[in-house]
Order: sequence, then C-alpha cells, then structure tokens
Amino acid sequence: MYSTRFLDLPPLEAIGGTVRVPGSKSISNRLLLLAGLAGGTTLIEGLLESDDTAVMREALRGLGCTVEPAGSATLVSGLGERRAPAEASFHLGNSGTSVRTLTAALAVIGAMQGARFTVTGSARMHERPIGDLVEALRPLGCPIDYLGRAGFPPLLLGDGMPHALALTVPLRVRGDVSSQFLTGLLQAMVLVAADREVAIDVEGELISKPYVAITIELLRRFGVQVRHDGWRRFVVPAGSRLSAPPMLTVEGDASSASYFIAAGAIAATGEALTIDGVGSDSIQGDIAFVDAVRAMGARIDAEPGRLVVRRGRWPLAPIDLDCNHMPDAAMTLAALALFADGPSRLCNIASWRVKETDRLAAMACELRKVGASVVEGDDSIEITPPVAWRAASIATYDDHRVAMSLSLAAFNPLAGHGAGVPLRILDPRTVGKTWPDYFEALFSVASTPRQAIPVLTVDGPTASGKGTLASALAGALGYHLLDSGALYRAAALAALESGTDAGDEAALAALASTLDLHFEPGRLLLRGRDVTESLRLEAAGALASRISAWPRVRTALLDLQLGFRRLPGLVADGRDMGSVVFTDAKLKVFLTAGAAERAERRHKQLISKGISANIDSLRADLEARDARDKNRSASPLVAAEGALLLDNSALSIDASVERVLEAWQERQPFDRSPAKG
Repeated sequence: MYSTRFLDLPPLEAIGGTVRVPGSKSISNRLLLLAGLAGGTTLIEGLLESDDTAVMREALRGLGCTVEPAGSATLVSGLGERRAPAEASFHLGNSGTSVRTLTAALAVIGAMQGARFTVTGSARMHERPIGDLVEALRPLGCPIDYLGRAGFPPLLLGDGMPHALALTVPLRVRGDVSSQFLTGLLQAMVLVAADREVAIDVEGELISKPYVAITIELLRRFGVQVRHDGWRRFVVPAGSRLSAPPMLTVEGDASSASYFIAAGAIAATGEALTIDGVGSDSIQGDIAFVDAVRAMGARIDAEPGRLVVRRGRWPLAPIDLDCNHMPDAAMTLAALALFADGPSRLCNIASWRVKETDRLAAMACELRKVGASVVEGDDSIEITPPVAWRAASIATYDDHRVAMSLSLAAFNPLAGHGAGVPLRILDPRTVGKTWPDYFEALFSVASTPRQAIPVLTVDGPTASGKGTLASALAGALGYHLLDSGALYRAAALAALESGTDAGDEAALAALASTLDLHFEPGRLLLRGRDVTESLRLEAAGALASRISAWPRVRTALLDLQLGFRRLPGLVADGRDMGSVVFTDAKLKVFLTAGAAERAERRHKQLISKGISANIDSLRADLEARDARDKNRSASPLVAAEGALLLDNSALSIDASVERVLEAWQERQPFDRSPAKG
C-alpha cells in the first residue's frame, strides 16, 4: 500500500471490467485458529493477506504451531495434544476477530495446562469491550485479570497453575454486543468437550447470526457438529475433537465485494462489472448485500463464485433496512444511499459503535462532509443525499471499512448535480487491515476522462534531483511516476546497443517508437532486460541529451508519456513535463539548483558506486548540457508559466517534499489541515 498520508481521488465517472476480491477475513481467521488448535496439518488455499491475518498467523506461531507458505497456499500444523508454551505474549493489533477468538482459546489452554498468556492490542483495541467474554469464561474456572481498565484489553490469561474446568452448567454470554464472543467460545469449547457435552446459553438477542453460522459451518469441516436451539443455546457434543482437513479453500470476502457491487450499481453504465471470488454459493451473511442493492435498482446476476453487476434504476431507490444480519456491508449501503432519490434508513446497527471505531458517529460525520443530511440514532442512521456535493477530506479513523465504503463518494459526477468534485481519503493505508490493494483494484476498473486525472510535474536541469524528488512525491501522493528522462535514456541506450547514428533523426525516431519498455517498482525493463543501472551511465545520459533535441524523437515518445496519466494521478519529471507534455498539470515545479551544487551531488553519487569522477569535469559537462538544453529548438529547458520555482540547493529531500506538498495543498479545494495528518 501507499506510504502516503492522504490519497486525492478525482471525480470518477464509470466502472467496468473484472475484479477479484481477496479471501474472506472472517473465514480466514477462523480457519487459521481452528487449524492451529487441531491435530495434524491443513493446507489452506486463498487465505486473505492482510494485517488481521498477519497477527493471527504470528499468534499461532507463538502458541507453538507451524505456519508457513506453501506456494500460493498456507500450511498450518496445529497444536493438537501438544503443550503450549508455559508463558507467551500476543500482540494482536486492531484485529477484533483475533483478540476475541484467541482470548477464549488461550484462556482455556492456560487454565488446563497451567500457562500464563498476555493479550494486548492497539490503543483502539484497548477501548473495545471484552468484559462479556471474560465474564463467560471466569465461571468456567479460567483465571483472567485485566492489565488496564476493567472490561477491556489488555488481559492476563492463566496464573501458571492448572485448573479443573466447571462444565456441569452451561456457559452464559451476552449476544447483543458482538457475535465474536460466541464464536470464540464455540471454538474454544471444542478443546474441553472430549468427555462431556458443553452448552453455551446466549442472553438477549444474538446479533450478526450469519457470522455465527460461518463458525458452525467451519467447525463442521473440522469434524465438530455444533447443535443450536433457535440461536439461544449452542451445544458442542461430547467426544468432539478437531480433525484437521488436508486442504481447505477460502472463498472471496463478501464484505469486500460490497464496495464493487455498489460501484457497479452506480457506474456500470456500459461494460458490466464482474466480481470474481464470491457468488451465489457464499456461506457469508454479507452476501445478502446483493439483495439489498437489487432492491435499490441494480441488475445483478449471481452464480457460484461470481457476480455480474450493471446499473439499473437511476437514481437508485432509497432503502429502509434492518441490517443486523450484515453490519459490515451495511456501511457500504450507507455510502450507496448518497446516490438514491430520497432518504434511506439503516437500523439495528448498534454493533457499529464497538468496532474499529464508533462507526455510527464516524459515518454520520463523514457523510455530512460530502453534503448529505444525516440523522444519527442510537442504533440507526438516516441519510438524505446531497443537493450539492462538496469536496471533502474523509477521515478514516484507522478503520478500513470507513475508507473503502466512502471512496464510493468519488463517483459523485454521476449523481447529476453539476460538475464532479474530488475526494481526499486520509490515511488510505488503513485498508491494509483487510485489503491492502483495494485502491489499486478500484483504479483497475474505474475510469474518468484523462484530463480529469491530476498531474504534478517536476522539471529542472540535469542532476538537479528532480528524479529523486518526483519519486518521493509519487510515494507521498500515492500516484504513478513517470521518469521521462528514463525514456530518453532508454532510447539512447537502445541506440548505443544497436549502433544507430546519433545524427540520424529518422532512424532514432523509428527506434524510439518501437521501444519495448516496462516500468516496475524501482526498475525499468527494456526488451525484458533490467537496464536500471545501465541507464545511469554517463554515455547514455549524454546521448539522451543530444537525441532529445530531435523533434521527431520527442513526438515518438510523447504518446508513451501521455499514457502514464492514469488513476489516481501522476507525478512526471523531466525537462518539459510542465511546459510541453502536461500543460494542464495542477502543480508545476521547476528546480533551480546551480551547476556547482549539482556537480557536487553527482560526484558523491558516482563515488558511492565506486565510479571515479572529477568534480570540475562534471561541472563543466553540466554547464554545457544546460546551455544545450536551454537553446535547443524543440522544447527548450524553461520553467513553465506559473511553475513553483524551488531552489533545492540547501534542502533535504524531505524538506523539498514538504514544500511541494504545501503548494499542492494550496491548489486543492480541501481544508488545509488534512495534509499533515
């Protein structure tokens, strides 16, 4: 994911193509824990790669399990009858599934084996209640102490001595706070049901029943048949034992699919949007999102492992829905309600308040920012679509689902209220919790007119540091990078290798037009060969400066450069990016470091690579190149009109980046504070 603190999205106008959703987080973490507790080895295909599953894998290793990659799959050798470590600490970040399910299992193991475990998490996790689970485990005979505020993590599980567990009466757990408490108990009770059945009674209404249904189904795949009576009493039969299946496959995440189902309902007006990995055969409760979006007017064809979405009724119909059965996907419905032709109401979502953040308060606040009218209830939210959309900086609260669901607001041009407005997502890295590549997936199928895609150009003379600055800016903004100098150096390198005469403009242009170039992070491939270092040779640089003066060579490379203008945006560096190639760039930067400073930088760079160099010769060469570049007839080296002139002679890269980002911020319709946070 990006290193950026914020991601600026231009207004999006269409979507179509095919996207594959990652594996289900709910299924992935349940399968990991069950495989870790079982005896034997399980190969799991399609596991989600995310922050949440990473902490679960590491926790299982700390428990004594083997968790290792096996090609594209993961091989888990479980604890089974083996003893766990006598003491261990588990830091589980902001993963509610991991904290709540592992706490139950570790509490039971600690009591049975006389072990001591500490469970900690992020600052937000230490604000998420766990008291109901603790109060269900203590009567069983599990020693549990709070290491901070009562009712919340961190926890100490076990006291170093074995304890007999009291199994003669049913365990009792509240069902109206989080279904993860019940899931944790069901998975843990398998460890003690060898001699007698274990019953769990649910007090109050059980919320999010479909997630408990997933737990029961996955326990069945491990050989345990849990019975339940109207979702009130759950019984783990006597003689139950986890039996590791040799292989299991994780289906795609229905909650993650919801963002693209919604996007298709809004913007799939031409080509359909196909979503691979989840479909009509899903065992996840959030697949009910499909029916909700159909009710709003979308056309959705569902088959096993696949959904095909097209826009239908427009504007969408408002919806009034009890979302207890799909609380995560309900956040996407809240964003989708922005595109309805009347108020929508989502209710029975009190569980939003004890998630990664208080999601009810967060969604109400951020929906208002884009122009919606919102009524926030104790367990409900009512959304009236904007009359006039506003450019907004969306705070994400370290919550992946806030970031992903509200990214849909970028499709605001389709709402029919005038020209579209951009959207800023603060801390987009938070999507790493469940889908690190979410934004890349979105940009692979979304589209907007090319001229709407923002561009920042960095121009300047040779060795002014424009490439280093542009690369840092691209990382900070989460944008694509175009090193135009690399294109000319690649053409020069190809000319050197083919023996093409540097004075033959026609031959050089023909060569440039057929360059087989591929950019990858940190390297450039020419005809499949990594030429990153070769491009830095002085001979390649000198020839690039000469051939770049030929108009026909520049024309041959122009289309290639323009093609780099892709969502979400572009940072382009060179000598004429702002003055010739991207004349409509939102911000143009021109570096003005002097030849002496640039020669010193180049000298240090070459010496660090073991290449001998003379600083006086380097300075003379740079001054000659400057004169040639400034006086050439085709695209002479000049600052574009309105460019930010930046003398970076005495500035570090970080300081230069901050100065440019300040200028970028000044040109945006957002408030000033988000760029810092």
